Amino acid sequence: MTSWMGRAAARLGPQLGVRGRSVLVAVAVVLVALLVGGSGLIWALQTDLEQAAEATARGRAAEVAARITTEGLDQTSETLADRSRTGEVTQLLRADGTVLAASSRAAATTPLSSQRPAVGAYTSAELDIDFLDEGGEWTVVSTAVAAGGATYVVQVAVPIRVQRETVQTVAVFLLGGAPLLLAAVAASVWVLVGRALRAVERIRATVAEIDAQHIAERVSIPPTRDEVAALATTMNTMLDRLEASHEAQRAFVSDASHELRSPLATLTTAAELALTGDEPTRTRLLGTMNSELTRMRGLVENLMTLARVDARDGRDRGTDVDLDDLLDREVQRLRVTSERTVQVRLEPVRVHADAQQVAQPLRNLVDNAERHARTTVRLTLGTSDGDAVLWVDNDGALIAREDRERVFERFVRLDDSRSRDVGGSGLGLAIARAGLRAQGGDVRVVDAPDGWCRFEVRLPLPAPT
Repeated sequence: MTSWMGRAAARLGPQLGVRGRSVLVAVAVVLVALLVGGSGLIWALQTDLEQAAEATARGRAAEVAARITTEGLDQTSETLADRSRTGEVTQLLRADGTVLAASSRAAATTPLSSQRPAVGAYTSAELDIDFLDEGGEWTVVSTAVAAGGATYVVQVAVPIRVQRETVQTVAVFLLGGAPLLLAAVAASVWVLVGRALRAVERIRATVAEIDAQHIAERVSIPPTRDEVAALATTMNTMLDRLEASHEAQRAFVSDASHELRSPLATLTTAAELALTGDEPTRTRLLGTMNSELTRMRGLVENLMTLARVDARDGRDRGTDVDLDDLLDREVQRLRVTSERTVQVRLEPVRVHADAQQVAQPLRNLVDNAERHARTTVRLTLGTSDGDAVLWVDNDGALIAREDRERVFERFVRLDDSRSRDVGGSGLGLAIARAGLRAQGGDVRVVDAPDGWCRFEVRLPLPAPT
């Protein structure tokens, strides 16, 4: 029944709206409750009244049977009418159905029921007895008693017309009150849902007016502490995230434009000079242009890598990655391409992650350490507290505590005096942190016991099986 009402409300949804659907469902539920509950109430009331009438008749029949046994047939017959309760009709019959005595003249000749139970047994029947004064339906209880070597039947009739009329009256009141109750439910739900939807509409209207120029605006939170207040709080939290993302995007675009402007200006100037210069000048300028193009290509690749990491590209392509193998390849590369001394202590460690999004951050951290080391780079891999832990150390200058978080921001170079070629694009450490966090890990600057500059990488180990 509930699923049927839900499907009906869903089909009518586009025409009714949330308010109309709520009223429809509420009225349908109350109507079903009234039908089921009212039917049950009427049945229970009728059953109770009929059982009460039968119990009254049974008690009277048992009383008359006991008097026949103790007082005798004649004495009981004489006082049968005097001791009958108002509305009851009592008969005393022979076994063949002949009426010996009755409490009412209307029942003096015709038996109330054709039932002839055994001695000590009781039977009950609902009969329409027209020859009695009240007529209508009666509950007749019959029992038999043995006295003086003969068997006699006692029958007691109790009218149930009043009980039936009572049940009918209750049913009429239920039927008459049901429309009023349904109307009251519909009006109440309409008002209450409308009041709740007004608050939702205010939230919707406020959010609809928020754009890039008004992104700092927020939704008013009602003091009700209900679902609407929770919705407003959630909307404000979402707007906070959007504003932070918008500001980060604007800063990123501004920084990227600034970084690209310098090589573009150099290329433009070199091209103009090459057009008017002699052969040696053009040869020299081609080398400069090639260097700037290499730098621009690296910057664009870093920007694309960062964009993929921000989009969580490949986060569902996790595989088993041997960190010691990745680091061993970086060590071999560093020993070939760099004059720095490389110290290594690697334990076999395996994590579940995207291999590319782990390899790129590790390469960036190793290159950063090589760039800033005076003589030595040190790599240490192990496990601790359910994490794979990598320390990337170098014996170069330390990073000040106030700069340990800023160093992971995009386009940040702590040493502004260094040339762009030596200092890089300022995206390597940002890519490293973003990539590792996309895999559930992180990287931070920590203190090394021997005073070296240390970057600590942590990645969660797979759960034991």
